[in-house]
Amino acid sequence: MSKRKKPMLKKASLLAVAAMLQAAPLLATHPLITDDTATQGTGKYQIELNGGYSTDMQTADGASVRAKSINACTTVTFGLSDGIDLAASLPWQWSRLEDGGNVVSEANGIGDFGVQLKWRILENRSKSLSFAVKPGVSLPSGNEGKGFGNGEVSGSLILIATGRNGTGALHANLGFVHNSYRLDIDQGSLRSDLWHASLAAELNMASGLRSVANIGIDTNQNMSAWKSPAFLIGGLVYSPKSNLDLDIGLKKGLNDASVDTTVLAGATARF
Repeated sequence: MSKRKKPMLKKASLLAVAAMLQAAPLLATHPLITDDTATQGTGKYQIELNGGYSTDMQTADGASVRAKSINACTTVTFGLSDGIDLAASLPWQWSRLEDGGNVVSEANGIGDFGVQLKWRILENRSKSLSFAVKPGVSLPSGNEGKGFGNGEVSGSLILIATGRNGTGALHANLGFVHNSYRLDIDQGSLRSDLWHASLAAELNMASGLRSVANIGIDTNQNMSAWKSPAFLIGGLVYSPKSNLDLDIGLKKGLNDASVDTTVLAGATARF
């Protein structure tokens, strides 16, 4: 590849990674992306530490590059009341682009600080069916020049439904994100209005052990592409204690607009 094309490849590839990394986290029960209506309870809180390692092949200027990333996030949730939670999260991200074994770019840093409020607005008498709304805002704490943030305040709203019985649970989410971008290159290449729809299931397998599955679809953030990324997640959640969850999972892209593979792991403690 000529030296003249290298900057074009780097710029296009960085945009692809930025679109992969900037999607607003839903802060669901890891490794799920689909959130549930459960809340902590008045005066109680939980701490979540989770992350994922992703690999993806990107095509730019007729050449293929491999994108690798690590996304880690720390989230603290506090129960304002029995039906309302306040959550704050700070992500950290690392990304690398490789072209034929050569490193095109590599960067790491914190992402945008997020705050979300979950409000369970309705549940039936047996509490087997419930609904919640979850508005959120992200504040520009990341370096948008490296693809680790938007550079502007952005907002989101998620509608959540959960059904439970003795064998497990089903969850459904419909979400909308409006991103504002500070950089001209982002404004001209990334969509501002993004939709998310997903379904998740939990199955109680044994005492303290659940299997989970998740399927969903998102708006493609890249303006030059119209195919919607779709994903499938499978995983396990083990609870050695009632206030501690350990999880592992695997996320696979269902089409070429999605990130190919992400290995997920996390821990959640409640107090």
